[in-house]
Amino acid sequence: MILNSIYATMASFAFAVLYHIKGKAMIFSAIGGGLGWFVYLISIHYNNSVTVSLFAASITVSIYSEAMARILKKPVTVFILCGIIPLVPGNGMYYTMYETISGNLTKAAHWGFQTFMYAGSIAVAIVFVSSITKLIKLRKVLLKR
Repeated sequence: MILNSIYATMASFAFAVLYHIKGKAMIFSAIGGGLGWFVYLISIHYNNSVTVSLFAASITVSIYSEAMARILKKPVTVFILCGIIPLVPGNGMYYTMYETISGNLTKAAHWGFQTFMYAGSIAVAIVFVSSITKLIKLRKVLLKR
């Protein structure tokens, strides 16, 4: 698990270079990718649902990204983009297209629905954490008045 998480960190680092992230943010955004993949691997070990595991890992990456954005004073998207990269269901998208081109529409529909569920769980987790963070900030502003 640790070696796989290191590989995910390296992949996230490569995307940080690709996205032209500079300075300390590059390293911390890569760490977010490794952390997310580690949580995914632990979750998939104890829970056989890929969707739930992706949701848990995405929640972790989102919380980490919100914290690093505040600490390093950078936009949250800098950390979320690189942190989510290892979790993106690329194989599902590939197999959906492959089965569609091959004419196996039943398999294509299966892969497509599965990929949609995985991507949806990632998106819902990011929106959930972002919304909670905005509510907390709004509450602090309202309490200061």
